[in-house]
Amino acid sequence: MPTDYLRLPVVSAGAEHLVMGYLMRRNILAYKAPTNNEGYDLICIHPDPRHVPRRGQKAQVRVQVKSRYATDCDRGFPVKEKSFDAFDFLVVAFLNIGTFYRGSQGTDGMKAVEFYTLSNDFIRQHHNTRSSWQKVLLKKLQAEIDPFRDEAGFELIAEALGVEKPTREVS
Repeated sequence: MPTDYLRLPVVSAGAEHLVMGYLMRRNILAYKAPTNNEGYDLICIHPDPRHVPRRGQKAQVRVQVKSRYATDCDRGFPVKEKSFDAFDFLVVAFLNIGTFYRGSQGTDGMKAVEFYTLSNDFIRQHHNTRSSWQKVLLKKLQAEIDPFRDEAGFELIAEALGVEKPTREVS
């Protein structure tokens, strides 16, 4: 029996826009790269056009976005080794729109979106080349990736760019 893969291009594109929105919420300017751009999906820069990066900071950060729509996915995603030099961070967005495996239609199982911001070094370290898919499998790495979830992960990009957290003085 052939497997019919469910393709949801609107949902996939939405993942990039969600990540972009959360980065902008953190006061990081984020721009979408052209569709099918090789190696990265977003360019991030400091919101102050006069900002000069200090030692250890970057003028721009390139972000690759990977997404999985199924709540019951295997927590893995493909990333080609040849793209390693093209991105600084990879954000995986688990969209959790419903359960689709083992006879499920996707009408239940919706959960909140989860974002994990992973460094290039982390991706290189956990890259599995044993299959032609060249996947990174996160299922058994939950404790290791938890510190990079949601806002804590986006903070890595803010730090790389030198973007201070927006605050105001209170008297």
